[in-house]
Formats: sequence, C-alpha cells, structure tokens
Amino acid sequence: MWTSTTFAGKPCDLFEPTDPPVGVVLFLHGYDNVTLKDNVAYTSALDRHRLACVCPHGPRCWWTETVFPPFDAVLSPIAFLRGPLREAISAQWPDAGKWIAVTGVEMGGQGALQLSYRAARDFPVVAAISPKVDFNTWHGHGTTLDELFPDCEAARQQTATLHLHPLNWPRHQLLLCDPADAYCLDGVVTLASKLTSTGIPFEDDFVTSHGGYGWKYANAVADRVIAFLAAGLQSERARLATTPS
Repeated sequence: MWTSTTFAGKPCDLFEPTDPPVGVVLFLHGYDNVTLKDNVAYTSALDRHRLACVCPHGPRCWWTETVFPPFDAVLSPIAFLRGPLREAISAQWPDAGKWIAVTGVEMGGQGALQLSYRAARDFPVVAAISPKVDFNTWHGHGTTLDELFPDCEAARQQTATLHLHPLNWPRHQLLLCDPADAYCLDGVVTLASKLTSTGIPFEDDFVTSHGGYGWKYANAVADRVIAFLAAGLQSERARLATTPS
C-alpha cells in the first residue's frame, strides 16, 4: 500500500488505503527525514479511516517560506506544498484530493502549522505533533537554520506563531506535545496561549506522556491524530455540502 516515487517532481512516499479514499493526509517529516512509510501505527489508522497519504521528502528544509536550494532553487517549501504538490494530489485523487488534512512531527509539525496558517482555506484541518514552533532558538547551533537565515531574529520572523491570522485560521486544529519534551513544549504552549487569547478554537494535549521526545510519542498518538484528521475532513465535506453555491 506504500510506494516510493517521484510526485510533483520531488521524491515522495504515497499510501493508498484498501478501500477508495475519502480524503488525503499530507505528512511533513521532521529533521530526521523519517516519513510514515511502513509505519505500522499510522498505516493502520490511515487504512481504517480510508485516507490516502502523501509524504514529500524535504531534507532539513524546515518547511518555511524561505527558499532552500538543496530542496528547490526557485520554490520555497511552502510554495511547493501550496502549488505543485496540491495540484498533483488533485490529479492523483480527483475526488478525495478535494479534502486535504496536514500533519507532521517536530520540524514537520511546525511546518504543518506554517502551511495551514498561511493557506487556511486550502488546508483547514491540521494536527501538529511535538511541533518545533520556536525554531529560531535553534539558530546558531549548527543546523540548516544557519543556512536559511542570517540571524535568530530573521528566523523568528518566519515562525508559525507570527503568521497566525486572527480572521483566517484553520477550522480544525490539534496541538500535541509530551510534557517531558524539553525541546518543543515551551513553544507550542505559547502558541496555544495566543490561540486562546485570540478566541481561535483548537484542541490540545500537553499532559499525556509517552516517553518525551521522538517517535515513541509520535507513534503513541497515531490513532488520535488520524481520527482527528478524519473527523475534520468529514466536517469539511458536510459543511461544503450545506453551503449554498
């Protein structure tokens, strides 16, 4: 059910559920470049909810609006996701591709927020798993952020929190982080506080622990994440069906 191929001109892992899909999940990987391919927990949940899945490869690109030449010489990662990749999804799944939810882990978790905050109408359903929201704090520590941005402040200006629009936000948001995750917790809690103060609805869980940082936690929340995405997509289908043309 998983294949590795070139999709929208980039390396990508694709998942086809056993039954015809009713929606598509876009998964953005973390700094470790690990996608959901052959991941037992997520594959089972995707198949159960009849969701196709697209996992583009964007090695250490941070999924921002900044062009990263090792990824693409012209398009930023966000521009690629909003443009060529979304078009390829629509072509691959003409019906199910109308409904795209986005999720990701760590670097990819903040990338999922970046995408949905900048294009809420196209990606109204988002689940961020251990998102590195304040990635600017990593600038100067030898990651590719040092290549992307000249300094910490330039990186901060690209964080998802600063691109949350008070009048145009994803209608379905889930923020998850293990309370023992010292790398990601502070940033996502700050984001949740901003969402609350702005009156933007969302769900979160910063209490349940599954070992702190990494895939042990991400796999433990697989069922919850995919069920949330499936419910959000179903709600969007119902909303569109009752909206006057």
